[in-house]
Amino acid sequence: MSTMDPRTVTLLAAERERREIDRIDPQGLVGEDEAYRLQFEGIADKLARGEQIVGLKTGLTSKAKQQTMGVLQPILGHLLGSGLVANGGVVDTKPLIHPRAEPEIAFRLGRDLNGPTTIAQARAAAATVMPALEIIDSRFKDFKFGLGDVIADNTSAARVVLGPETPVSSDYELKLVGMVYSKNGEVMATASGAAILGDPWEALAWLATRASELGRPLKAGQVALAGALTDAVFVHPGDAVRLEFDRLGVLDASFS
Repeated sequence: MSTMDPRTVTLLAAERERREIDRIDPQGLVGEDEAYRLQFEGIADKLARGEQIVGLKTGLTSKAKQQTMGVLQPILGHLLGSGLVANGGVVDTKPLIHPRAEPEIAFRLGRDLNGPTTIAQARAAAATVMPALEIIDSRFKDFKFGLGDVIADNTSAARVVLGPETPVSSDYELKLVGMVYSKNGEVMATASGAAILGDPWEALAWLATRASELGRPLKAGQVALAGALTDAVFVHPGDAVRLEFDRLGVLDASFS
């Protein structure tokens, strides 16, 4: 007999059945610890069904995202193997509810990160850095939620496209890296790495520290998403998205 929390059951069913649901925490009464417990319960269910964790993500690390979503602090979620899409690949939107795409900077770790982590330690642990496009897909109606809702919903994680990997170098600063985000040939936004907590390395250090506190330390080989540089844009079948990063290369994705 299942002992899964009914809120977790509701979230998992909404994702499988591709349908919007009302917030599970409309009064904002669910604290962070409880919300992460619900998230981890949902992830455990997916692992039992054959999924694998390939990394972790930070969410709401830019002021633009925090203001849009009304959640004024970073959060973390899990990246699953079934959600990975190769650079230049096609993202199938049919299993998704109302997908949006946002530009990110990602890292692949060369060594574990466990415990309180400084920027210097984060930098030393990262083997490569890459452009990434995260496709988020909240299960909540109209993409409206609070802190407890979005954490429990695995931070709206759905898919992620990973771009070319560049070995980590000390000769330039990620906070100065420029990015142009285009959809169907039209520029949607421009930004620099500094949009992510002032420095993407700060986001990786925060993620490693918080993940360790929650008993989910980052491990060598895993991918870590630093968070979005700009607000997300709705995507539909037929759309094509391009991210052009100074020195980090180009990422392309299309949607069906």
